[in-house]
Parts: sequence; structure tokens; C-alpha cells
Amino acid sequence: MNRQRLIQVARGSQPADLVLTNARILNVFNGEVERGNVALAEGRVAGIGDYTQGKRVVDLGGRYLAPGFIDGHVHLESSYLDVPQYARAVVPRGTTTVVTDLHEVVNVCGLRGMRYYIEAARRLPLDVFFMAPSCVPCSPLETSGAALTARELGQAMRWGNVIGLGEMMNFPGVLFTDAEVLAKVDTAHRLGRPVDGHSPGLSGKDLQGYVAAGIYSDHECIHLEEAREKLARGMHIMIREGSSEKNLEELLPVVTDSSYPRCLFVVDDRTCLDILQDGDMDAVVRKAIACGLDPVRAVRLASLNTAQYFGLPQRGAVAPGYLADLIVVEDLNSFRVSKVFKAGKLVAEDGRAVFKTSPVDATGMTDTVHLRPLAADALTLPAGAGDFPVIGAIPGQIVTRYLREEVRRENGHAAPDPARDQLKIVVAERHHATGNVGRGLIRGFGLKRGAIASTVAHDSHNIMVVGASDGDILAAIREIERMGGGLVVTAEGKVLESLALPIAGLLSPAPLEEAATKVERLQRLAAELGCALPSPFATLSFMALPVIPELKLTDRGLVDVTKFEFVYS
Repeated sequence: MNRQRLIQVARGSQPADLVLTNARILNVFNGEVERGNVALAEGRVAGIGDYTQGKRVVDLGGRYLAPGFIDGHVHLESSYLDVPQYARAVVPRGTTTVVTDLHEVVNVCGLRGMRYYIEAARRLPLDVFFMAPSCVPCSPLETSGAALTARELGQAMRWGNVIGLGEMMNFPGVLFTDAEVLAKVDTAHRLGRPVDGHSPGLSGKDLQGYVAAGIYSDHECIHLEEAREKLARGMHIMIREGSSEKNLEELLPVVTDSSYPRCLFVVDDRTCLDILQDGDMDAVVRKAIACGLDPVRAVRLASLNTAQYFGLPQRGAVAPGYLADLIVVEDLNSFRVSKVFKAGKLVAEDGRAVFKTSPVDATGMTDTVHLRPLAADALTLPAGAGDFPVIGAIPGQIVTRYLREEVRRENGHAAPDPARDQLKIVVAERHHATGNVGRGLIRGFGLKRGAIASTVAHDSHNIMVVGASDGDILAAIREIERMGGGLVVTAEGKVLESLALPIAGLLSPAPLEEAATKVERLQRLAAELGCALPSPFATLSFMALPVIPELKLTDRGLVDVTKFEFVYS
């Protein structure tokens, strides 16, 4: 950047590279909307006022100009898209910067997965900042593809664009002062980097112990009082609205005149279909405005607040010297993004990317599904008399209920009972061919027949299947093995549809539109088989996460998350 020229443009003594005239500018500093022209130079905002001299002039005709969105907590892998296609999906929606915790791909591939993303994100009109994943594996209760020590994380946090330590999911490790866990936190603090939190339901003195470790954000609040307590104890509250995690309406009252500087919007996990049909951060802002939040404040929670929390200077506002990452919005109710500028250059218009992408070399990132042949009794679920533990899936949430119910039995084994919405759930280890198969029952998916399966299964990403029969579960596992990872719907022993995710078993190299069409068909077929969940694969992906209460399934067995112990294996 030629700072001398930027100053001269700001003072009006040189023409700007681009002048945006007749704009209504959302000022996230004072909460006002001001009219004026905006001069851009050297990829930055030079000034706001009566500028008219520029190499190019674009009349916005009274439309609104706002800073580009900064998503402060997102797992890019949950989109199912490779990095260039992810950029094609979110940039036209106004997202110009993301902060991603790559514990999905790193749990599969180790640090080579993180290097893959860093390289793939270069030369895109989307700034990608990385949080080094703190929990690989996320717990000792499952089998992951990799493991990272505090020393390795310290090395990764010195790489370019790695700005902090990702969500510390192992809150029991923090509370019981596990030496390796605290070494990871200490490493981040020595480097002056933020540490993201992950502490669902934590409160009281346990919460204060967790915060005392120097962990100052949380994106796992699902109840308003939980968010208020965490805010009062010094945490930044990341209000999440993803594909399967719908927390915005419940948590929005935490945003007050006093608290709003410490609140920010995130999506955490959004599928390519949801991004294409509903939006990304723009959808979160749009919903917040519909729920009554002031539009300028809503934009601030999606831009400036995030930049300030992560220490990303001169981002998140339309102001002199700030990066010219800007969006043009037709009106503040529909909040439709019509233009996106990245560093002062037009990169999207009318919902379409106007930049080109090229495929990424995925050498070393494929061939990640390794299964031992399943034994004849691999899916059986021995069950004595009495009730049996059942996972209770909750629509719109990633927490579950720990249910105990009477179940149907066949030859001493618990069996699916679709009529009562009791389905079999299976997790098959796919990294080291151990032959581990976790089995259980689940309520809430509603399938009357068939099965759905995925290798996107947070956070170790083993093969996860929910089905009404063992035959359909086995057919789904075989198809995933054939594809090298992906999403599958089966019925009557046949594959009805699948989406291959050959890159780490998480990502598709297919174009955005093709991948989204496949996901839409997979979801429609799941609905035709009886599934009532709006995003069944997104919900399925969290049923193996043994750090989110109450009952989850890993390849090693059913986990009581509140006690951090197995209840069935």
C-alpha cells in the first residue's frame, strides 16, 4: 500500500481509484446512517464526504454501503465445499473475511490438512484466518485420525494467518488442570493470541475456573441465562445461527446498549445448500433485524466487533484507512447484498461471483477411509431386560437428551422400531482400520425405512449412520467406502443418492451448484423416507461429538457427556 497516496486521496489532492457516490453509509462506530460519497484508493477507504474525482465513479443511487462481514467462528469443512468453491458461495453473500477453526480436517489429516487450507486460500478474494485446533482428538473417548501436542500447536501458531488457539472443547481437561491441555492454552498466551472457548452449559464456579484459564469467548450458549452469566464473567458471546444450530432468537436479548460491544454473530456450521438458498452471515444479520435488532448494530456484530475481538486492525468499518471490504445492500429489511468489493475491487454482483477460481492440488488429502471388514455381528446391540439408553436428538440444536426407554428386542438384542421413532445409530472407525463400531439407538430422526450416512461426523469424522435396518446401514457404509467418504441415502439395500467427499472425507471438489443440488436431493430423499429434520445430515454430524451434552455415540461406545464416561460400549 502506498500510504502517501492514500493520504493525498483522502485530502482531495489526488483522484481516487474508485468513488462510490450517493451512498447511505452504515457507521458502526456511532450507530448512524450518513449520506455521502466514499473514495477508495490502494485497496482502502480514503475518505467519506463530497469526493467526486476518481478513475472510476459508481453511483449507488441511495443504496446502503456497509463493511463486509467477518465470520468469527466457522468450520469451512461443514459446507462440504473445497476452499475455492466455498469462496464462490459466501463472498457474493457479503462475507469477505472468515476466522476458521480447522479441527475437522486436522482431526483427519493432521497438520498437513491445515497446510492444505492455508495454501488453498491464497489468491482468493476472501481473507481466511486460522485458529490452531486445540482438541485433536477432541476427547479420549473416540478414535481420531491424528493427534496434536502443545509443541506442534505452538509451531502452527507461528505460521502466517494463524491468529490464535481454536475452541477449547476439552473443558474437563481445563477444570482438572490436565498438563497438556494447559500447555496448549499457555502457548497461545505466550504468543499473545486469543483462545476461543467451547463450554456448553458450564456455569458457577466451574465456569469461573474455565474463564480463569484465559478463555474469553463462547459460541455454545443455547439459553439466554447461560449467555448472560458468561457475559458477566468476561466472555465474548458468539451468537450462532448455523444449519443445525439455531440459537439467535433465544440469545438476541443478551444484546443490550451495555453489552453489544462484546457480542458477535457467527455461523459455525452451514451446508452449501443453506448458503446457496438462505445465505451466510447475511442470513444471520437479516434474521437479527427481523427479530428487532437495529440494522447498524446488527452489522456491527457481524463486522467490527469480530475484528476487534481477534485483533484484526482496520477491518469491519467504512472509515478512512480501513480495508475497502464493502457491501452494497438494497434495503435494510430484506438485506439483499447486490455488490461486494474486496480491497476496493468488485468481486460479486447480484448474488454471483465475478472472480475466477482454479482447482486445488489435493495430493495427500484423499484415501482417508480405511475400514476393517465388518464381522457378522458388528451391528448387533445386546440388551438385557429393562429400559435402554437412547439418544434424543433435538431439532435446531446439537445438544441431545439422555433418554432411557423400553425398546424392541430380537434374540436378546435391541432392534430399531421405526414406528416409535427408535432407530439404530452406528459409528464405524475409518482412520486406522481398527474395526471399532459404536452402536446405539436414537430418537428424533423419524425415518420409517432406509438409512442416511456421512463421514462428516464431528470431530473425529468416522462413518456415522442412522437407519431403520441393518441391511440399509451396511449398504450405506459400503457406498461411503467406495467413494472414499461422503453423504449417502439408502433404502431396501440400494443406494438412492450420494455425494462423494473424497478430500479428507469432508470436501467435494465439485462446483458449488452441483454439490448443493446433490445435498438438496439427499435431504429430499431422507424426508421421503420419513425424516422430519430440516437439515438431517448437519444434525447427524453432531451425534458423535462427545463434548456436547447429554448422550453421544463414538466408535468406542455411548458416552454420557455430563460424566465424561461410557454408558454402553
